[in-house]
Amino acid sequence: MKKTYYLFNPGTLERKDNTLKFTPFEEDGNGEMLKSGQPRYLPVEDIMEFYVFGSLRANSSLYNFLGQKGIAVHFFDYYENYTGSFMPRDSLLSGRMILAQTSVYQNKKKRIELARKFVEGASFNMTKNLRYYNTRGKDLDGLIEKIEEYTSQLPYLNAVDAIMGIEGNVRQIYYKGFDLILNDFSMDGRSKMPPRNEVNALISFGNMMCYSQCLRAIHQTQLNPTISYLHTPGERRYSLSMDISEIFKPILVDRVIFRLLNKRELREKHFDNKLNRCLLNPTGKKIFVKAFDERLSETIQHRSLKRKVSYKHLVKLECYKLSKHLLGMEEYKPFKMWW
Repeated sequence: MKKTYYLFNPGTLERKDNTLKFTPFEEDGNGEMLKSGQPRYLPVEDIMEFYVFGSLRANSSLYNFLGQKGIAVHFFDYYENYTGSFMPRDSLLSGRMILAQTSVYQNKKKRIELARKFVEGASFNMTKNLRYYNTRGKDLDGLIEKIEEYTSQLPYLNAVDAIMGIEGNVRQIYYKGFDLILNDFSMDGRSKMPPRNEVNALISFGNMMCYSQCLRAIHQTQLNPTISYLHTPGERRYSLSMDISEIFKPILVDRVIFRLLNKRELREKHFDNKLNRCLLNPTGKKIFVKAFDERLSETIQHRSLKRKVSYKHLVKLECYKLSKHLLGMEEYKPFKMWW
């Protein structure tokens, strides 16, 4: 099975015959790059994608090679913000699917139906997380009731902005539960740019990881990532990834955060607090990425397929379900946790 590789250190990535060679570097005081470790050789057949968190030097020849081998590269800046991706050529894109996506987007009724479903799935999975901890001694009944009260309004809303408003209200209530679920850390409200504390730093970083996973899954289907239904399509962003990630953030990101903090695998020493901004330090980042990757590899018994599938594959299955809906083959039903 192909693997995801995470590049935390600055370095150079280059082709070496039919392998990839990564050489770590570090900057001296004059901004020059000095070799800081032994090169590592990676068999190209073993690689699915790269996540790049440090400065990376590469040339167009390398990216041509990565494109031929179907290897994606996702980039994050110093502040842990997702900045973009190199994606292999869109060999799976089809004119039929683009027309179908566009047609549904332009049809107000059909777009609203899909927007409702994304929020319905996201809200359900958020309440599932709250219910899980509610049965473990956390008093979350009131928050669950408020979320259900908001989601009960979804069938009566006929504007995407109103549906987005419900999603925002649901998530605001859901985040209040974090302070009750977490033992030693406090969220103290959602803050994004910049995150003000450790919990917000983890949410922001984890959501970016989830977003890029959804983008990769979309790219492996015939869907076009720039045509979305809940989030308004905009220039220079893959807004369909944002739609799908709403469903999976509670499953892939939040559960990992709860585990790492409550089991004290992540502590205050794994964060840097500077200028009203909190970020994971390199060690903390590696701990979170390892746990996130393990979560993606976990399997569940799929109800319809009658076999075990990984969480990573569940994201791709969601894209296939959406494709069938857009082509009029099968009504889309958002993924909902049943355990």
